[in-house]
Amino acid sequence: MNIPSNLKYTKDHEWVSIDGEIAIVGITDFAQKELGDIVYVEVETLDQTLSKDDVFGTVEAVKTVSDLFLPLSGEIIEFNEDLESSPDTVNSDPYGKGWMVKVRYSDATEMDNLLSSEEYNALIGA
Repeated sequence: MNIPSNLKYTKDHEWVSIDGEIAIVGITDFAQKELGDIVYVEVETLDQTLSKDDVFGTVEAVKTVSDLFLPLSGEIIEFNEDLESSPDTVNSDPYGKGWMVKVRYSDATEMDNLLSSEEYNALIGA
């Protein structure tokens, strides 16, 4: 199981990478394996300001649809448009080209509630 140590994680299986005042968000390797073949990623919250744990989109796999939860409060400033034509990128490269949104986060203290790679590893029992 791939759980990069430079990222933060949520109990809902999203990962977060912080770059200045921007957070890049996607789903973890564990999540994409649990979902199976991803066929569609929908994010209709572009340019909206959401609170931590709000649903910012959905990911559709062959057998299920799963909500995506925002790990940090803030404004959704970018959606990975490559996922519109190649949603399976989330399966093949969840921590790279399979990122989902960029968020201008508004409350840095919320990062204290994110999990380290070790804590996430323990959560999923890997």
